[in-house]
Amino acid sequence: RSGKLTPSQVAKNIIATLEDCDKSTPPLRAIVQWDQEQIMLMAEASTARYRNKCTLSYLDGIPVCLKEEFKVVPYHHRVGTVYLGTEPETEDATVAKKLREAGAIIIGVSNMHELGTGTTGCNPNRYHKIPRNPYKPNHFTGGSSSGSAAAVAAGLCPVAIGTDGGGSVRIPASFCGVVGLKGTFGRISSHGSLPLSYSTVSVGPICTSVADAAIVYSVLAEPDPLYPYGLKQPKATLSDMCAPDLKGLKLGVDWTFFKACDAEVLSVCEKAVEHLQSLGASVVEVSLPEMEEVRVAHVICILSEMRDFLQPDFNKHFQDMNLDTRANLTLASQFTALDYITANRQRTRSMRFLREIFTTVNCILTPAVACTAPRIYESDLLTGSSNLSFTVRSMRFMQLGNFTGIPGLVVPIGYSTAGLPISFQVMAKWWDEAVLLRIGLKLEQFRYQTKKPSIYYDILA
Repeated sequence: RSGKLTPSQVAKNIIATLEDCDKSTPPLRAIVQWDQEQIMLMAEASTARYRNKCTLSYLDGIPVCLKEEFKVVPYHHRVGTVYLGTEPETEDATVAKKLREAGAIIIGVSNMHELGTGTTGCNPNRYHKIPRNPYKPNHFTGGSSSGSAAAVAAGLCPVAIGTDGGGSVRIPASFCGVVGLKGTFGRISSHGSLPLSYSTVSVGPICTSVADAAIVYSVLAEPDPLYPYGLKQPKATLSDMCAPDLKGLKLGVDWTFFKACDAEVLSVCEKAVEHLQSLGASVVEVSLPEMEEVRVAHVICILSEMRDFLQPDFNKHFQDMNLDTRANLTLASQFTALDYITANRQRTRSMRFLREIFTTVNCILTPAVACTAPRIYESDLLTGSSNLSFTVRSMRFMQLGNFTGIPGLVVPIGYSTAGLPISFQVMAKWWDEAVLLRIGLKLEQFRYQTKKPSIYYDILA
């Protein structure tokens, strides 16, 4: 607004940065498709709007990227594969359209775990390669919205859009030390993203700060006639988000569940709970029942739905898929209709338990991920990575939100001795994202320092 900087100048810096990222050793691989001409067109239109004082929204001129799972004109809708999206896309997903209407500058589409089937972000195929964690380039970003988190952490853009069916926004945001919001199921339209699992996936922003996440959420969260699951939602608000303290809030913690994480993660997360208490919130012990059943039922639901949707791909393109994708989809072939029905009965039970818990507390606190980002080994670059025990650990605190549809926010709160980010998660009842953002702002104050990642680009310089 002051005119010190224009969106066009920022866009030029980003284009130079994208060229640099591709040439660096190892390449960052956060943004996998971008187009200089497209970026400059949007930036110049935004620059003119600032000059004429007729900006479209708070996001006007702000650089954003979208996970390759979304259709974004004119890029290929590859969804992390080598065989999908053979032609350039001709229509935008709803979120891409909304971001354009808000004046945002789409700098490209971001890398992802192939078909969203893993939590490392490891994707060795020729179009994607392994995105690097900006804090430690020899560590994974987390997945499946891997490139989205890496792009934000490395400073390429302050906003990225991801999808989350088993922690796919929150895990990479946690591993890369940025903020990730998984909206309530149906809150943000996923029309125009590949419908891999229709009952577990929510859309959400990955951002540099909670305030940024709130702005993006307020632009994207509303019913979309093309996306039936979100039609009956209450209006999105940011009520009380900036309240000076947390008085009157009751925060639920199931300590047995909470403590199922690495010692380093636990010690920072326990201090974060004390910090929230010091701001006037009360901590209430709750019991989250049947969490093992939730874990198994969530896996059955998400994999069965993906396997069903990907049946033609499985038959026609099995040899074109990464090894871990083949393994996951083959595992999914073993589930029966009876398993799927039983899993959905568990969902009804778990939602009922949560409904009761949320009559006594405003939210549920957990660590975000039980461990920090794992190392990348040489073999991962060639054949990919498949580590079931890591997958289970990385999703431990994530699955409840995907399985029952409640919203979750992850906020970075510290670092391990190795210098990798550690994050904290807050979950709330359906449609109550506002309370998450309110608590998230206070968690940011708890983090006494923000370390600069070793790969970081200052696009405002």
